[in-house]
Amino acid sequence: MEERIWHKAYDPQVPPSIDYEKITLPEGLERSARNYPGQTALLLMGRKISYPELNSLVNRFAAALQDLGVQKGDKVALLLPNIPQGMIAVYATFRLGAVVVMNNPLYTEAELAYQLKDSEATVAVTLDLLIPRLLKIKDKTDLRIIISCHIRDYLPFPAKQLFPFIKKELHRKPVPGEGVFEFQDLIKKFPDQPPGAEVAWDDLAALLYTGGTTGVSKGVMLTHGNLSANVQQLKAWTYDAVDGRESLMGIFPIFHSAGFTAVMNHCLYRGMEIILVPKPDPDGVLKMTKKYRPDYFPCVPTLYVGLLNHPEFSKTDFSFIKGCVSGAAPLALETLKQWQEAVGTQITEVYGLTETSPLSHANPWRGKSKAGSVGLAIPDTDCKIVDVADGTKELGLGETGEILLKGPQLTQGYYKKPEETAIAIQDGWFYTGDIGYLDDEGYLYIVDRKKDMIIAGGFNIYPRDIDEVLFEHPKIKEACAVGIPDLYRGETVKAFVVPREGETLTAEEVISFCREKLAAYKAPKQVEFMKDLPKSAVGKVLRRKLREMELEKEGKR
Repeated sequence: MEERIWHKAYDPQVPPSIDYEKITLPEGLERSARNYPGQTALLLMGRKISYPELNSLVNRFAAALQDLGVQKGDKVALLLPNIPQGMIAVYATFRLGAVVVMNNPLYTEAELAYQLKDSEATVAVTLDLLIPRLLKIKDKTDLRIIISCHIRDYLPFPAKQLFPFIKKELHRKPVPGEGVFEFQDLIKKFPDQPPGAEVAWDDLAALLYTGGTTGVSKGVMLTHGNLSANVQQLKAWTYDAVDGRESLMGIFPIFHSAGFTAVMNHCLYRGMEIILVPKPDPDGVLKMTKKYRPDYFPCVPTLYVGLLNHPEFSKTDFSFIKGCVSGAAPLALETLKQWQEAVGTQITEVYGLTETSPLSHANPWRGKSKAGSVGLAIPDTDCKIVDVADGTKELGLGETGEILLKGPQLTQGYYKKPEETAIAIQDGWFYTGDIGYLDDEGYLYIVDRKKDMIIAGGFNIYPRDIDEVLFEHPKIKEACAVGIPDLYRGETVKAFVVPREGETLTAEEVISFCREKLAAYKAPKQVEFMKDLPKSAVGKVLRRKLREMELEKEGKR
């Protein structure tokens, strides 16, 4: 790769380009099992699964899938939280040369039916609680087999007793003709033998669906090469993490691209212990952090906010944490400052998209981080800024425009959507839809999403600028600004605010606070107080949802 300005800001131990090991992720797991036989791979509430045990479970489940007729290229859908069965099923599918289709288990029936049908998945691996939902939509999809998992299957005694039978019918034995099988019954039937399938670097490995914020969600096609390259890029960036010895808090859900790569694939490739977090709420995460003392702590901004506001936070020792990472959503500067003052550990802010497997940028691991920046393009990743109007003119340093990316981790496109692929990827460059700029050292700053930009009275307003100011207010816990219709200005700014517990706050206070720190045209004209903001499965505040709620209210007036 040609030298870029950001390469000069790299740590000396990080190369601008990598000589990639052409090893697929299932091969990487097999190697970790050989090299680290005594290392824990997965830890769930005290139950430990070693690397050799995990590799054996993967082989046995791959044999079970093969016996059920799954062949190379077939689609296997997953609807699971962070529990061992999810990682076993992903790597068993990989090992067969089949394709995993990751789904959010909290999706509605309509959302699931669409993604299952669009992906052409024939097998689904899911929680027992979701079996009735899948049976209801099965006829609308290509599903022929459903495999039921129980969260208690890999819990130690007495933790199993904490998960009593919720409804007897959810735990009934499979009924002939329904096509429902028990995960544990299948895995016990087969020996620990690799399936012998040929899996190539360029083979399709996964379909990860985008959030569908601009309409119908799209299946992002990621090859074994995309995923392995991104893991190797991440390993090069976090150069001092020790393979086979350290642990990571598995907060990001593996059905999201951040958890899929940074938690599951990265750790299993490097022989690291994953502390599984099935439900990432502040109280549970805090207790698990104190108990299991992870080396690395990656999570989303909203969880950092939730932890900072937890009554036990100030009494908790975090000195054992070697590194914190924030991703999947913008991190407010105020949150960054509060965390680092309280914990003493720098948060490394990163950036990427599902289409980039997902990592494309990160602040230097032990080097110069810049507050408000998502950092430097990682090895072999190219980045440029182009004009928003038609996306053809490359802009200079400091100029704001749309961010374009290129690299070995870049998707091949959207599944069965050639037209949308052709719009998103042009001449090898991926048009991200994000607005940002590069500073004089090549650090990238995200201004906002292109589609979130507010145009009020002819002015372009980026809601993230307003969010940053709102987070500075001492009485505000969470906040999000959106553009709403306005007869005079076209659009105007409305702030949705969650006050800190025990605090009272008025709309006038919020508006006057913003007017002191923002140009008059950017300051919110309306404020609505809420108990909680709508969030995605990874804790990203859904600005789109707030706008939709507001438009719905407008329509009813």
